[in-house]
Amino acid sequence: MELRQLQYFVKVARKQHVTQAAEELHVAQSAVSRQIHQLEEELGISLFVQKGRNLQLTPVGRLFLSRIESILAQLEKSVSEVHEFLDPEAGEIRIGFPHTLGINLLPCVIAEFRKDHPNVKFKLRQGTYTSLIREVVNGDVDLAFISPFPERHDQVTGELLLTEEMHAVLPESHVLAGLEVIRLEQLRDDQFVMFSEQYSLRKIVWNACRQAGFEPKVGFEGEETDTIRGLVAAGLGVSLLPEMALTEISPLMPARARVTEPVVTRTIGLIRSKDQKLSLVAEVFRGFLIKYFKQ
Repeated sequence: MELRQLQYFVKVARKQHVTQAAEELHVAQSAVSRQIHQLEEELGISLFVQKGRNLQLTPVGRLFLSRIESILAQLEKSVSEVHEFLDPEAGEIRIGFPHTLGINLLPCVIAEFRKDHPNVKFKLRQGTYTSLIREVVNGDVDLAFISPFPERHDQVTGELLLTEEMHAVLPESHVLAGLEVIRLEQLRDDQFVMFSEQYSLRKIVWNACRQAGFEPKVGFEGEETDTIRGLVAAGLGVSLLPEMALTEISPLMPARARVTEPVVTRTIGLIRSKDQKLSLVAEVFRGFLIKYFKQ
């Protein structure tokens, strides 16, 4: 069974006429008739019956048409996707990211990239540290921003983009509010508003507190930086948040201070699968990001 036979069959089925189908296909009528005859012989069935000057599908012919139209549509889509894969100025880039980068960083870099590449489409998927690595490995996303950056991993590779400080956030009524710099140890008696267990920022904060000589007392947990920032501003505890998450202005804004002893930071990187080749457009975007963060 050949692709040409299937294409001729669909055209005849739609036109219900061999001559009209041949005209649209720009081939001889005899060539179309021959391909249909060979297809019927191979299948061992009659796909058409003559009805006046036209051809009408048999019941099994109608069933076969519905299946073949679906197959040809998928084939056409696959060919289109291959062309997009090879076109650095078109196609789609699938990006994974953690919530804290979706507030400002991701919209900014995409907007900057699209100034020179306006036809590129993006599909965005938010996730946790573990889920982002899994989606890159499974091929569900092409690239993923991730924090902390995994310097060694069996299945993913990538580039460290930047290192960002974590700042203390405090209720305005807190005794330390108004100070520009505090020692982390000064928060040992406070209740902390922490990220949930599956978020990497929780581990960063927890380890920093241990380094400062205490374990944080967790009063509230959340999954969004906006929620944690709001709970702190409402007086329900203290926390540490990335500097990037504190650029947005909202009605409930906590006091903030740089942290020393220790200075708390997080790394942000870009990862891709070790085993899967990036499309040209994704590779162009990766190169753009490396240059963007170097500048």
